[in-house]
Amino acid sequence: MSDVTGYAVRGRDNPAMTVKLGELRYVTPRQVWPDEARDFTPWIASNIGHLSDALGMELELTAQEASVGDFSCDVLARDMNTNHIVIIENQFGSTNHDHLGKLITYAAGLEATGVVWIAEKIREEHRQAVEWLNRHTDSDLRFFIIIVEALQIDDSPIAVNFKPVVFPNEWQRAAKESADGTTPKGEAYRRFFTALIDELREHHRFTNARAGQPQNWYSFRSGITGVDLAVSFGGRGKVRVEAYIDLRDEGENKSLFDELQRRRESIENAIGETLSWERLDEKRASRIATYHAGDVTGTPDDLAEIRTWAIDRLLLFRKVFTPILKEILGSRRNALVEC
Repeated sequence: MSDVTGYAVRGRDNPAMTVKLGELRYVTPRQVWPDEARDFTPWIASNIGHLSDALGMELELTAQEASVGDFSCDVLARDMNTNHIVIIENQFGSTNHDHLGKLITYAAGLEATGVVWIAEKIREEHRQAVEWLNRHTDSDLRFFIIIVEALQIDDSPIAVNFKPVVFPNEWQRAAKESADGTTPKGEAYRRFFTALIDELREHHRFTNARAGQPQNWYSFRSGITGVDLAVSFGGRGKVRVEAYIDLRDEGENKSLFDELQRRRESIENAIGETLSWERLDEKRASRIATYHAGDVTGTPDDLAEIRTWAIDRLLLFRKVFTPILKEILGSRRNALVEC
């Protein structure tokens, strides 16, 4: 790549000005992660938010090197908006038949609905094969091919870029789902949550998700694995914004909830209102919530008001709860290490 040192900008008030530009260059992923299995896969697992942003999903890590018979999938994640399984398989170099076969094997063995293939280069025959799968498989099953790039400007730190090359046509998927029997209320939920996430993405950088679902809830990352932030339409004309605690272990969930409740006064003072503390002893999970009157069948003005309220509470919940959760869970990890 040639080095562009500058260019002249001329105008009535600025006869000549030279703007110095840096040189953008590509570096090989192996310069950043020397070994794909030992370095790149753990990095993806620890930084899954970067991949979530590229895919327009809300992904939460479930496992690394998840067993599938005699094989293991690089990364296993959960799509928080559907609770469905997403498998992630990566490789350096060009795509090959071996990894394509693994992806299909893992998808079948884990009953995944999202399949993500990350590579440096995409062979044309593999691009065509995955596009064919997107056209001919069930509407709930989605295949992606992502190119991983490592970029640097002059001597700047190296940045990673995930570039989607193959992905499902969401417009066709949505049309098919509607034709397959989505109810009018399901479509109302889809419209509400699409507008909600559009505003969160474009004005608050809160999420990179793009598609609402025909369901009465939508979850977002809190920054803490096992604790989701969600908006939910419940019964009796109520809308709920919540911090939903599910660390996959009932004892840990209740212990974390109790620790947060001991800080109830300071948390509610920071948020500016009394919250509903719901330990949910009959269930594995717990939640802390705030409620607002409303229903998805309300008027456009009603829904706009609900959306504004929900966005305000989501922003507050992330601002207040995330650092407290990091402190509590960090202290627990340190205590385990000392033991």
